[in-house]
Amino acid sequence: MTAASPSPSPAGGPVPSPSSASGSVSFPDDRLHPDAFHRVHPAYGAGSLADLLPSASAVLGVPGAADVLGLGARLGGVDKIAVLLVDGLGAYQLPVAAPHAPVLADLASGGRGHAGTLTAGFPSTTPVSLVTLGAGVPPGAHGVLGFTVRRPDGRPLTHISWGDDPDPREWQPVPTRLELAAAAGVRTTVVSRPQFEGSGLSLAANRGGTYRGAADGAAVADGMLAALREADGRALVYGYHPDLDHFGHEDGVDSESWREAARGVDKLLDRVVHGLPPRSALLVVADHGQLNVPLEGRRDMAEIAELRDGVIGVAGEPRVRYLYAEDGARDDVLANWRGVFGDEASVLTREDAIDAGWFGPVPAGHADRIGDVVVICWGRTISVASGWEPVKAGQLVAYHGSATAAEMTVPLLIAR
Repeated sequence: MTAASPSPSPAGGPVPSPSSASGSVSFPDDRLHPDAFHRVHPAYGAGSLADLLPSASAVLGVPGAADVLGLGARLGGVDKIAVLLVDGLGAYQLPVAAPHAPVLADLASGGRGHAGTLTAGFPSTTPVSLVTLGAGVPPGAHGVLGFTVRRPDGRPLTHISWGDDPDPREWQPVPTRLELAAAAGVRTTVVSRPQFEGSGLSLAANRGGTYRGAADGAAVADGMLAALREADGRALVYGYHPDLDHFGHEDGVDSESWREAARGVDKLLDRVVHGLPPRSALLVVADHGQLNVPLEGRRDMAEIAELRDGVIGVAGEPRVRYLYAEDGARDDVLANWRGVFGDEASVLTREDAIDAGWFGPVPAGHADRIGDVVVICWGRTISVASGWEPVKAGQLVAYHGSATAAEMTVPLLIAR
């Protein structure tokens, strides 16, 4: 993942080859079907990550929760639900992972219960998706609207390295689904990496759950199973596993390190699926998919003067860029970026992006977290912002954040 910080003087120079950062000699083939590049609009209220925990909560009898996804028909007799989010495991990655992950392949075939898909929220990036899932509302409502955004005072906020400034409960004011479930008497637990406990992102997404630190996949599995077994009655357990996403970024989807991470996911799933206690179910989802981006698909602000003209701040990430324009320069920025990217990107005003429904309804207090200009990259294209964000941001192999099917479509796999 990447981080961005507004700076008035982008540095020049070429973007280093991803191989210098990842150790890869060449890009692996992510084997994406052409359909993976179709544009997908988030299915808020009908089949998105925002609808999963409300539906699970309804099965557990939490007042006010609506079972939009119809989980009740598949989870009859279940009063303990575990939700495992595998970072980076998009639906289009399932057939790539299947030869290395037989348990995952069995789940994806529907052999143990149900296999379907949901859409991520927009942008299809980890902090947005984690809070969309945890709060059970679209991004516009919860306010975590990008990998990085600009605060009202102009400072950047990188959501994955967020502490207590701004206060997570004020920046993300919506009660989480774990809070609501706990208030209704459901035992709630979060199982994730120890270093994430108490972070701004964890509090924004999952406050209300008892935190169990888990340093690796085996510990995630054991922590989730223990939480299910220890519950006398209703339980809602959330687990998070980041390795597949990490190695996709570093070395590419279907690199050897990515395949090894897929094997690790399978071991985790094997442990949980075969250890579920009575009256329990496992729901497996992801926050986004990924696609490999070749060097020729990278457009760098440091190398293309028109992309810098009139821009005083940069946020978002390479697949969905937020641009903050000088007073009176927004239309020029729009024209310049459209001229450079052509049909490789949709270059929109903030208002047009909101009106198109990408974020769901956006209250006035959240709107200025989105850039004056929103750049949505298509195909295998990214916008690199050398000098505005860490060099590493332009050196990754796989990316996500945009609204292609590869990035937006995530699995919903159910094991009883």
